[in-house]
Amino acid sequence: MRTGTHKSQLRKIVLVVFSAILLTASCVTIGCLRKQAPPPDGATLFAKNCASCHQADNDMRAPVPEALHQMSKSAILIALKSGRMRWEAKFLSEAKKNAIADYLAAPTTTSTISASAFCARDLDPPPNPPVWSGWGADVRNRRFQSATAAGISRDDVGKLKLKWAFGFPGVAATYGQPTIFKGRLFVGSEDGTVYALDSATGCVWWTYKASTTVKTAISIGNKGTTAFFGDTNGIVYALKQEDGSLVWKVHADPHPAARITGSPLLVGIRLYVPVSSGEEGASADPDYPCCTFRGSLVALDTATGKQVWKSYTIDQAPKPTRKGVQGTQYWGPSGAAVWSTPTADVKRRAIYVTTGNNYSGPATSMSDAVVAFDLDSGKKLWSRQFDPRDLWNSGCVSDRKGNCPEPHGDDYDFGAPPILQHLAGRDVLVLAQKSGMISALDPDQQGAILWQTRIGKGGPLGGVEWGGAADNRYAYFPLSDFDFDNPAVGGGLFALDLRTGKQRWRVDPVKPDCLGQYGCSPAQMAPPTAIPGAVFSGSLDGHLRAYDTRDGSVIWDFNTAQEFRTTNGIKAHGGSMNGAGPAIVDGVLYVNTGYTNGMDGNVLLAFAPEK
Repeated sequence: MRTGTHKSQLRKIVLVVFSAILLTASCVTIGCLRKQAPPPDGATLFAKNCASCHQADNDMRAPVPEALHQMSKSAILIALKSGRMRWEAKFLSEAKKNAIADYLAAPTTTSTISASAFCARDLDPPPNPPVWSGWGADVRNRRFQSATAAGISRDDVGKLKLKWAFGFPGVAATYGQPTIFKGRLFVGSEDGTVYALDSATGCVWWTYKASTTVKTAISIGNKGTTAFFGDTNGIVYALKQEDGSLVWKVHADPHPAARITGSPLLVGIRLYVPVSSGEEGASADPDYPCCTFRGSLVALDTATGKQVWKSYTIDQAPKPTRKGVQGTQYWGPSGAAVWSTPTADVKRRAIYVTTGNNYSGPATSMSDAVVAFDLDSGKKLWSRQFDPRDLWNSGCVSDRKGNCPEPHGDDYDFGAPPILQHLAGRDVLVLAQKSGMISALDPDQQGAILWQTRIGKGGPLGGVEWGGAADNRYAYFPLSDFDFDNPAVGGGLFALDLRTGKQRWRVDPVKPDCLGQYGCSPAQMAPPTAIPGAVFSGSLDGHLRAYDTRDGSVIWDFNTAQEFRTTNGIKAHGGSMNGAGPAIVDGVLYVNTGYTNGMDGNVLLAFAPEK
């Protein structure tokens, strides 16, 4: 009995000691033997890691916290994990990214679309209405809609009234140019959602979620069955136009920073995809090994997404160049991204793109240039450069400038596509640059310059940012000339004779009532849209104005920077008009308003003449 009792007591002691060991090990694992670290604080993390760029009057073109607070948590996390901020957030843990997103995000109640916002299934589309497909309304990027297709005359413009408004949930900017096809409106959004709306009522037919922000216009092809677009992760999508289901998706470029900001151009059974990148922004960090990206144009088969051909703007692959003071290996040549939609010249079987600056040295002859490729093979036909040695990246305006090339250029790249216009006896290819210079080239003489006209002083956000419009007499260009140090300057609209480049009229901007509010400016960055007798141009002050094409007089003015009651029940307001211009189809004008490095906003507006 004593022996058994002793053994029993010994077993109890062993169990107690073993349990203590296990408890101690568990406590070390879960932190019970030390004070647990508090959860990450989003406000502190934002102030430490992000605030130096996301502040008012920043040179990084980054949205301020007021705009970020309009975004959903999911949209912010996409930006931090796989979107444009993924390099800047690479050292942040998942918990810290979530904390920043929780701190910045708008309440989740703002991002829900009610069931009542969806269209009744028995809603009949109109029989054969006109269309606006893609960015420039046609493959020549004229942004001109005929009287028949527009359904709005000059005399109707003064009668335009708001017909309906649609709110984009959980975002602070509107990017994509609306596309209208067979009674449906297609548009992408900042959080990657693509919407198919009823063009007459604004109700929702379907939605599709891309991997990240969709800045491009949607093009409808394959006999009206398929919708094509790209996102800022460099992915190209083909969806069924009828229900939004995926047909195919492909990466246009394997580079991790590749993105698609310029709208793919549809020509027959080929989709021509311009490729740009986020390396220019990532280079604000001197630890980033700038730069290895080269701009390109990719031709895809519309049925399968298979690559038909791909041509780089810079022929030579990047190689190691210098090393930064911190030991980072830098690379070059790089850049010459294609920020805008291509322009097709079917008669000459050519396709034209404009390019951006070089990100790093050595300088190339393909930056700040127009390049002509063979439409069928991708072979380079000719090119013409306008600002040699424009070496620039965001390191040039950051606190630590290790990535900034020396000497650096002026960031005078092209964000606007060429306009191809047929004139009696001659065709002209018209280019508008951030330098403030407008140039007309002869496509039959390998881009020989026909005329040049300066409309502004230019700058990193100056000159012409996104494009112009043209009828059979004039080209119409809005002037940005935005100045971070003086937001009261900039703006204006110019009409230039297509044959000579002579200025036929100009309209100086109106002094904005909103001056003092972040992002408010008279600068006119958004691309304009023309119909017979009128041209529409938006401004960073939130106003959309219509000008008489005869003399530039303002015949209609609407302030979009206000709150709107929306068809989908989302709280929405307008702001600066920047990346996208109006689309005019079948008696209705559609326009997006709101931009994160201007006055934020999240609404799509539809206007029609009051009966």
